Amino acid sequence: MRRVEWATIRRRLSRRAARWLPASLRGRFVIIMIAGVLVAQGASYAIWTSQVRSSHLAQLDELSTNMAFSIASTMKFFRSLPVDYRHIVLDQLRNMGGTRFFVSVNERRLTIDDIGSGPEKEVVVNNVRSVLTRQLNIDDVIVEFSRPENLRVLNNEVLLYDLPPRWGQHSLLMEPLSPPILVVQLELAPGTWLYVATLLGVPDIFSGYRWLSEERLLVGLLVLLSVLALSLLGITSVTRPLARLSRAANQLGDDLDMPPLKESGPKEVAATAAAFNRMQRRIREQIEERERLFSAISHDLKTPLTRMRLRAEMLEDDYQRERFCASLDELDSLVKGALASVKGLDLHEEPTSVDLTHLIEELAEELSLQGGKVTIEIKSGSLIAPLIVKPVALKRCLANLLENAVFYGKQADVQLIDHGNAVTMRIRDHGPGIPEEQLGRVFSPFVRLEPSRSRHTGGSGLGLGIARHIARAHGGDIQLANHADGGLVVTLALPRQETITGL
Repeated sequence: MRRVEWATIRRRLSRRAARWLPASLRGRFVIIMIAGVLVAQGASYAIWTSQVRSSHLAQLDELSTNMAFSIASTMKFFRSLPVDYRHIVLDQLRNMGGTRFFVSVNERRLTIDDIGSGPEKEVVVNNVRSVLTRQLNIDDVIVEFSRPENLRVLNNEVLLYDLPPRWGQHSLLMEPLSPPILVVQLELAPGTWLYVATLLGVPDIFSGYRWLSEERLLVGLLVLLSVLALSLLGITSVTRPLARLSRAANQLGDDLDMPPLKESGPKEVAATAAAFNRMQRRIREQIEERERLFSAISHDLKTPLTRMRLRAEMLEDDYQRERFCASLDELDSLVKGALASVKGLDLHEEPTSVDLTHLIEELAEELSLQGGKVTIEIKSGSLIAPLIVKPVALKRCLANLLENAVFYGKQADVQLIDHGNAVTMRIRDHGPGIPEEQLGRVFSPFVRLEPSRSRHTGGSGLGLGIARHIARAHGGDIQLANHADGGLVVTLALPRQETITGL
């Protein structure tokens, strides 16, 4: 059960991924390259960030440890002084200025607006606390960080910025930067607190690491654009022969005389082009051999058919003579139909501009001489612009469709619709139509449907097949459908194009 569910999920994900992926091979290569570059840059940035952060923490660990020993020495010195001398020493230090530490002795612990968090602060606080604990043999050391603008330094909670410049407060300021200040407070005796403030010398200790800084974004963008540009050049050189091969394969069924492909490019593409050229030569040779075969059969059958017809005319029994001649006529029709099918695949006709309306009117006039009725209606309301087609082949296609409509439906109603990029022609007859399940079979060679489309009524059953082949060779198609009021509707769609690949 789990395997079935997992397979279903994978199929759904595959369908969704295929829906979002570009259709072209070049587009998919570009997506893959972009994804690869982004993953590679993300991984490299992650590794680099981890290394930079580890190095930063190691430097901070060493710096804070050294700072902690200096603070411990200062506190030892002040703790060893007599109480009456402490203020004297402090006044001397303040008047001297330029000291590394700002030291004061207060009656109580000053309130500090503690800031910062994260591993950087933990390293500094833990190092200072552990060193002071060991060096001073105490457990109640308070270690905090404060911003310079909020730092209180004396009993009356005077701010750092309010101190006179001669007191050396500039040792805790780093204009225009505002680095956090390390504050250590230690209770020397009840009602006496030693206060030490200093800078670590790391301005951005709590600023955090910015992944998407402007510099990294610029570098990442330049790398991405460079990789994409080089990849597009490589992909274009690889996919260009594949595009030629795709076009050639698409045109092969229409133009067997098209020039052979250039056998160049990567080894695999060149080998594929060479195999395609060999296939094209073999198919062309087989088509030519088929034409020669049918021509030979036609030529060889003409003489015995003529002799048999002469002998049939000599039969005394009228009924037998009539049936014999009908069989010969049917055989002759089959041979001519087969030859017509081969000729309908003419490979050498040049495409030209043809007025479709005028061509249908010519065919309608010819059919009217045989008693057929053809009506023409232009639905778009204006003249149909000429089409680039192979005129003889298209005339054969239209003739087959109109003859079928007139022969089986007594009348052909033609509608022409110009869509701009294509022309649609609908031909409706008024016959019995075709059963729905048989609509696809009538395009097969020599297929004729009973009872109305019997072989005894004439014809070979090749007309619709030839017509559809010619339509598809022009990039169009033929569809059949039964009309709601009776009869068959044949829809011929022909796209407009500058050239026709062939038939």
